[in-house]
Amino acid sequence: MPKPTFFNLREEKRSRLIDAAREEFSRVSLYEASISNILKMAGIPRGSFYQYFEDKEDAFFFLVGEHARERFEHFTSLLREHKGDLFEASRELFRMVLQHSRASDQNRFMRNVLLNMNYKIEKTFTQHLTRETLDQRYAEVYHLIDRSLLNIQTREDLYHLLQINTAITFHNLVKSISDELTVEEALNKYDREIHMIRKGVSM
Repeated sequence: MPKPTFFNLREEKRSRLIDAAREEFSRVSLYEASISNILKMAGIPRGSFYQYFEDKEDAFFFLVGEHARERFEHFTSLLREHKGDLFEASRELFRMVLQHSRASDQNRFMRNVLLNMNYKIEKTFTQHLTRETLDQRYAEVYHLIDRSLLNIQTREDLYHLLQINTAITFHNLVKSISDELTVEEALNKYDREIHMIRKGVSM
């Protein structure tokens, strides 16, 4: 999490710093990224970086967290658009994230994040699906989903379903990019796995 001084920066300077960090993390992985490059692109002194962030991981996970928050808000919009159909909303989000990750000039950062996915990155993305968050956003999430389309009765059921759905979506995003699948191939694979969840596998 950035230090309070980061949020007190002028909007223009804060944007320059964020844009520079995103550019560096789009160019290379977190572990190869250089604070010096970030500062050079942002045009700020080296020492001042540590006034705003603890280290480069702090800056990286701030960007990942912001992206995850935006995707979560987009997901709730898609739920409304698809009249509460959890799986259709998830499929559309999967398709859009995948397409954006292929547009190198638009979203190299997201592609790099997915290709270097680890537990900490995934946890940052899915922090919006914790029990506490589901409690806080009960009306926003639980009531947006049309439960008549699902064989669930409780919020606990929904929590576990969201966890399974998220795991499948992340796995398919990473696999699709690393194996260089076309969008059509990726969607076909994703649809097969989601179909097993929707219909079940027992006789």
